[in-house]
Amino acid sequence: MTQAHSSTDATEDDGTEPYPGAASGVRGRFTAGFLRWWRPRGMWRRGTVTAAVAVLLAFLLFLHADVPNRIGNLGSLLETFLPWLGLLVPVLLAVAVVRRSATALIAVLLPAVVWINLFGGLIGGKSKPGGDLTVLTHNVNAGNPDPDGTARDLIAARADIVALEELPDSEQARYARDLAAAYPYHSLQGTVGLWSKYPMHGVRPVDIKMGWTRAMRAAVSTPHGQVAVYVAHLPSVRVKFDAGFTAGQRDQAAEALGQAIASEPLESVVLLGDLNGTMNDRALASVTSQMRSTQGAAGNGFGFSWPASFPMARIDQILVRGVDPRSSWTLPKTGSDHLPVAARLQLP
Repeated sequence: MTQAHSSTDATEDDGTEPYPGAASGVRGRFTAGFLRWWRPRGMWRRGTVTAAVAVLLAFLLFLHADVPNRIGNLGSLLETFLPWLGLLVPVLLAVAVVRRSATALIAVLLPAVVWINLFGGLIGGKSKPGGDLTVLTHNVNAGNPDPDGTARDLIAARADIVALEELPDSEQARYARDLAAAYPYHSLQGTVGLWSKYPMHGVRPVDIKMGWTRAMRAAVSTPHGQVAVYVAHLPSVRVKFDAGFTAGQRDQAAEALGQAIASEPLESVVLLGDLNGTMNDRALASVTSQMRSTQGAAGNGFGFSWPASFPMARIDQILVRGVDPRSSWTLPKTGSDHLPVAARLQLP
């Protein structure tokens, strides 16, 4: 005579077959319960909107260079804040989990992989020991309420070469006086200036088609050889409701700056300044295509420098050619709305 099944049998307990491999006991019931929650009917059909948004995000990240600039410079605007699109990935992932959508989960992998390919290398530290020249650049802000304090902070950084941008006429003598003891050599050209511990020659303004001087060049004679140092403050960009991302004057200035650097005869070249654009911005290609970012090559993290209260973009740049970047970093906030940025370089 066959013995009757116990009333606790899994098929009679809840009316469903146990999932294959489900163990008995508390752990097995938890696993089976999770699988029942995660495998609802329609798990492949639901979440199509979330999946579509994820695919669109992946296309924006992967094809950002193809977003046209003809209407409101949308391409440059997108590229300025491109790393921040990565914040949408965990949001879409959370929605996919709540919706219990396998389709959305798989789709979210696409922008995640593209973002990691673009910016994953910036997350880890790439700084290396060594270097024989420290350079620093800072947009000190014409409305800086504490120029003396800013100068003290810059001296404390112990850089060999310091470039300053947005120097108002009324404060230029003050900065020159405050920095004189630490930097015996300096030159002011328009609203930009260069301070150095080493002799400078061949100092001249650089015409970036603005009508007044906001860029300069100098050859600095370091103990390890001559370095051509360029300082530039490219025109600001604006986001306007009726005109979009207005950057025409900046783009024209970047083209002129790129041409000047391309004709530089010295092998070692350093560009310091506020370029009002990121390395991803195609409009700066005339400059960025021939130089390396110290932050991208040897920095730790993204190195965002503006605005100082909550940095969202690295528009203050140190770019090099014929020089090996060893480390790159941002400095603490001063009285400016920009953070200073610095780099340690190895000359050939």
